[in-house]
Amino acid sequence: MARIISFARRCVRAGTVAALGLATLLGCGEDDGIGRRYPVTGTVTYKGGPLKSGTVNFSPESAEGRAAAGTIGSDGSYSMTTLTPGDGMLPGKYKVAVQANYTDMSKVVNNPGGQYRTDLIRKAPKVKLIPQKYASPATSGLTADVKAESNTFDFRLEEGPPEPVAQKGKK
Repeated sequence: MARIISFARRCVRAGTVAALGLATLLGCGEDDGIGRRYPVTGTVTYKGGPLKSGTVNFSPESAEGRAAAGTIGSDGSYSMTTLTPGDGMLPGKYKVAVQANYTDMSKVVNNPGGQYRTDLIRKAPKVKLIPQKYASPATSGLTADVKAESNTFDFRLEEGPPEPVAQKGKK
């Protein structure tokens, strides 16, 4: 009987040590090793109206930063994601790129039965909705300084030199 009690105590101790170890690894809250992120949202307009689709990409200017991306909705709005949808971004300075293309489906042959061939879709021409200069953070001229608070960055894209608009923080 003493052997069973001794064995049970060892199991409880081992379980406690394992639980503490797991708690240490997981930490408290949402510690995924990246750091605290803050909401980053905004709108993208082109030629005076909302850009109806595309992506916004933030590239960090320093090695401590982490890239983030957002999908542009039909109203021109976006919300940035670093790791999980809508989780925001690390504070810091970023260069910004915007990409907006669509596939010219008129060049894709429709098979009987209404199914498009995926190999033809991949080869179909991509039509750029905005000037190519915005597709690269090196040439877009767009920047953002993400603060440790809720951030809004609205970008107005034009044919001429790029111009960031309304960089405002909300607490």
